[in-house]
Amino acid sequence: MLRIDALRAIYPKLEQCVVVTIMGAVSAELQSLGHRPGFFYLLHSMGLASSLGVGIALVRPELQVVVLDGDGSILMNLGALTTMARCRPRNLVHVVFDNESHVSVGGFPTATATGSDIAGIAAAAGIPRTATVHTIAEVTSRFDEALRANEPTTLVAKVEAKGPPVYLTDLPMLENRFQFQRHLRNLRAG
Repeated sequence: MLRIDALRAIYPKLEQCVVVTIMGAVSAELQSLGHRPGFFYLLHSMGLASSLGVGIALVRPELQVVVLDGDGSILMNLGALTTMARCRPRNLVHVVFDNESHVSVGGFPTATATGSDIAGIAAAAGIPRTATVHTIAEVTSRFDEALRANEPTTLVAKVEAKGPPVYLTDLPMLENRFQFQRHLRNLRAG
């Protein structure tokens, strides 16, 4: 399965969510489907989307928070999984696109290419809901279940090591930051 197809499948459900993405292919592909003010593309911060998502989920429990991550990224910050397990934000869905490659920064293999299992690591860290999916139908059904579950979930989507033609968004980083901040503020006021 291609990451863009998996994103396309869950995209309509993201409208009511706050979304944090990792840099590179994930952010570029999500933006190519259509930017929304509740999307934050965490550029130049590999490994930290999960941490930011946990923080937002804890501070804003009334919001549904979705983190769109990559295998290379979460492997750089496995501590985020233990924090997620310990703090248990009920409103957090963590989707990891696992292509067994650092495709956004050169294509060399990640540890999942030699057997590391991110869903298994997440489960061992104590995250109550984990799964690995391989098809669009599985992505859609498991993502829907995660949104309804009311407990932290890590969903690992196995995807091909193929990225977009360009790995950047066309929204300036500072504008994205201010837009996202205003959006969060407006959600509190509304």
